[in-house]
Amino acid sequence: MGIAQNILSIKSELPPQVKLVAVSKFHPCEDIEEALACGQTCFGENRPQEFEKKAQALSGRGIEWHFIGHLQTNKLKMVLPYADLVQSVDSLHLLQAIDEWGRKNGKVIPVLLELHVAAEETKQGFYEEEVLDILFRAESFKNISFRGLMGMATNTDCEDDVRADFSRIRACYDYLRDLFPEYSSFKELSIGMSGDWRIALEYGATMVRIGTAIFGPRI
Repeated sequence: MGIAQNILSIKSELPPQVKLVAVSKFHPCEDIEEALACGQTCFGENRPQEFEKKAQALSGRGIEWHFIGHLQTNKLKMVLPYADLVQSVDSLHLLQAIDEWGRKNGKVIPVLLELHVAAEETKQGFYEEEVLDILFRAESFKNISFRGLMGMATNTDCEDDVRADFSRIRACYDYLRDLFPEYSSFKELSIGMSGDWRIALEYGATMVRIGTAIFGPRI
């Protein structure tokens, strides 16, 4: 199937309240154009230079851009002017830098806090107690809008391990939502990728990040 057919097939299985983030990293603007033609408007990128070029090239097309990769503080100027959501805030240092950039540029940056639960040590992110500490002092981040959590399951063929990771992320999400009801915008749970998005739906995903199953192998 082509890109449009892949998107329509995935959307036919998604509940209406779940957003499809088409992960277009390593794929050309022509592929994004094909996705746009069938009504897909939300796209995810994870490399700042590539993200900036695509956002500029496709300016005015009504795209909702999500940055989903590890973001270094010296690359903020390539991402924050264009990102509608930064899904991958994985350290306090980065969060503080984003807040400072927002203050200097008169912009409030919507973010997800990336929770680290996967077995691989290479994965980035906060532990539950660190997220809790941040939200207890959320008001000190004047130029940040906390929108929810993002997470990745362990890269494994063992479905039980994937379910355990998603269950842990969902439990943290529910706990935070109950503890901080005043943060009404904290309502997104971004879990699930090409290999496990159907499982993620069972654990309450509000966003799924799908690349290979839409665009094919990276170019």
